[in-house]
Amino acid sequence: MKGTRALLTLFRALRHRPFALLWSGQTVSILGDRVFQVALAWWVLQKTGSAVAMGTVFVLTTIPMLAFLLLGGVFVDRFPRLRLMVISDLVRGPVISLMALLAFTNSLTIWHVYAFSLISGFVEAFFQPAYRAAVPEVSPAEDLPSANSLTSLSGQLSGIAGPALGATIVALGGTPLAFALDGLSFFISACCLLPLLRLATLPQGQEASHGILGDLREGLGAVTTSPWLWITIGVAGISNIAYAGPMEVTLPFLLKDRWQAEVGVLGLFYSASSLGSVLAAAWLGRLPRLRRRGLTLYGSWMLIGVLVMAIGLPITIPGILLASLMIGACNTILSLVWVNTLQEFVPRNLLGRVTSVDYLGSYLLLPLGYALGGWAAEALGPSLVFVLGGALQTVLIALGLLHPQVRSLD
Repeated sequence: MKGTRALLTLFRALRHRPFALLWSGQTVSILGDRVFQVALAWWVLQKTGSAVAMGTVFVLTTIPMLAFLLLGGVFVDRFPRLRLMVISDLVRGPVISLMALLAFTNSLTIWHVYAFSLISGFVEAFFQPAYRAAVPEVSPAEDLPSANSLTSLSGQLSGIAGPALGATIVALGGTPLAFALDGLSFFISACCLLPLLRLATLPQGQEASHGILGDLREGLGAVTTSPWLWITIGVAGISNIAYAGPMEVTLPFLLKDRWQAEVGVLGLFYSASSLGSVLAAAWLGRLPRLRRRGLTLYGSWMLIGVLVMAIGLPITIPGILLASLMIGACNTILSLVWVNTLQEFVPRNLLGRVTSVDYLGSYLLLPLGYALGGWAAEALGPSLVFVLGGALQTVLIALGLLHPQVRSLD
């Protein structure tokens, strides 16, 4: 009986039709993205064989997102958030579909991929703050833990099936088909959001807006006056350099160089990470209240650094898959604790701007991490990139935990 009650508690947010539609559309979209992730990595690897090219794709996706995040946060707090999400889907759908068409006709080049990455990054600057701020609009306050856990859970369930599905599609139908399915997923997501547009109202408090610069100052002020906010965002910004290089750029080359692994092993790695995330989301979603948030968040974060180091050591493929499982669980724990804390402690009319500052601070140095990851993989070897990156991340997070307001966050 206890297990049944916990399960019902986890899924309670789906009782509300607006959230159920939002959740369904994003689940489909994320599944398409997971398929695309494997297909794009394999396309770049086959067409260029270059870790630098792989890093460049990530850099060009990240730069426009970072450049427009603060503006995106202002838009999210000024205009209906659900409407911004629909527009974002209707931009990305045709872009990825065009990429698929070029791939089907053997016309796709790495320069096309770079251009599409720039467009996708620009759209993300508006979509991500809008989505995080929209969840509280379509979910009652008492169901926010369930809604956030379900958002993570559905994404990670898609992550389990998506990489394996992506690897299968690439093996049987080629990368163009995988690209096309991702494009279709954005149109499905938009269709799920369209019935919600009647709920798309201006965020509360916008009658007090003082212009774009005034709105930006207000959002930045909310962060700088809260030590738990600015310390965590700052630590994330620096430590993500050490994490992104190994895990997002170097991983395919490590698997190929050490074991001559094919795309299926890469898909298994992503799926193991997603399985760990599912287990963590299910565990957190049943809790009525999160406690000892600072210690939980930072403890999980530090463990990720240790596991990244372990992947660089001479361990077996099963050992790497176990590390991936644990990394996925820890990433979800820290992410859900952080998102729930923001949504509970940050005023609703500031949530878009604080979210954009959070994304900007956390990801500002990611292009450097991608570039260094690609360079270091070729200069030092993939294994050493993992060892050095994991060690640096662990030390940085331990330094953030020294602040008493971080440790006492509850």
